[in-house]
Amino acid sequence: MALKTFTGQTMQEAMAKVKAAVGDDALIVSNREIKRKTLTTPGLYEIVVKIDDEVKQPKKEKKNSFGNDVLLKISEAAKEINSISNSKDKFQNSNTNTSNTNVVEIKELQKEIKEITNHMKLLQATVWDLNAPKRDNLIIPPEFSEIYAVAKNSGMNKSHLDEIMELTLKHMPVKMRKSPVTIKRYFNTLLKKMIPIRHEKEFAVGQKKIMMFVGPTGVGKTTTIAKLAARYAFKKHRKYKVGIITLDTYRIGAVEQLMTYARMMKLSIEAVVDPEDFSEALYKLKNNDIILIDTVGSSQHDKDKVDRLNQFINVSTFASIDVNLVMSATTKYEDLKDIYENFAILPIDTCIFTKLDETITLGNLFSLIYNVKKPVSYLSIGQEVPDDLMVADNDYLVNKILKDIK
Repeated sequence: MALKTFTGQTMQEAMAKVKAAVGDDALIVSNREIKRKTLTTPGLYEIVVKIDDEVKQPKKEKKNSFGNDVLLKISEAAKEINSISNSKDKFQNSNTNTSNTNVVEIKELQKEIKEITNHMKLLQATVWDLNAPKRDNLIIPPEFSEIYAVAKNSGMNKSHLDEIMELTLKHMPVKMRKSPVTIKRYFNTLLKKMIPIRHEKEFAVGQKKIMMFVGPTGVGKTTTIAKLAARYAFKKHRKYKVGIITLDTYRIGAVEQLMTYARMMKLSIEAVVDPEDFSEALYKLKNNDIILIDTVGSSQHDKDKVDRLNQFINVSTFASIDVNLVMSATTKYEDLKDIYENFAILPIDTCIFTKLDETITLGNLFSLIYNVKKPVSYLSIGQEVPDDLMVADNDYLVNKILKDIK
């Protein structure tokens, strides 16, 4: 057996040299950064492998076999680390009177396990990066491959992800790149800053608030209005007087649903057809603190129906109308963008997302927010009225987007 050393300006370059020289016969002995990359000088990485003396040329390999073998070694190493960690836990539990020397040894062992775990993640990410398709001119360092893969799998638009990754690589301090934990923390913070939130505020006595809810058919506008009506009328510290107007007279079921909620909560409700009736309904409800307006759901491509809503928006004389675009979290990014662009003939103030309980990926929501720069006000996370409605929170959204990273 013999040891052979390979170096490169990046870990990918050094690993590629290993692969080209010895193929699958290499057993990686060590993997380290010799020289850190600076603004003016390249970095230097070293990989030491153990090979058979008789091996002269790399054997032909099946696609991805190199990566699979390394991943197998990583898996085996993970099992070994887990075994060591379990043994350490048992040792701690069974020795309540452990000496100071043993305590120091245990701490050193914990430190070594953490370093080995980080080393394995770097090696696994390096293999992922070697086998990954080219990403235009963006070069993703191995230590960022895990966060890149998770964000991409979340449904986030690739061009948005690449832009954010470029920002991260440009501004993230070099010393923070050593640990997957600090990388995740930095990326998490960056995403949160990119999600504008409209926080729910109390308003003064005598001040009026009118909220109109628009959006495609079937996204849950009516249920969202019922949740908000109950929230403002009963759940907040100050009990607001709430009135409801429905413009959705096309669907008998929607009107009956709102009527039922209004009767249960003892709220005033008006159903109108045209702008003249709408003006009268607003006047009847003028003594309410909050007026919630349900609208007919329509395809974003039905421009006549969408444009007709503008006639209602301009009617109010005693308070401006806050327009909330309601969309489902189960809708893919391209369709969310299409919905927004077609409803944007209305003066949209905020976005509300529903059905978060019906999807496991939220990168599509992030990409829409990133693209249109409109704040999010509420999130519907279930069907229960009024409990399954929450004020938008960027911590919640980002944690859901990056949920695959433990």
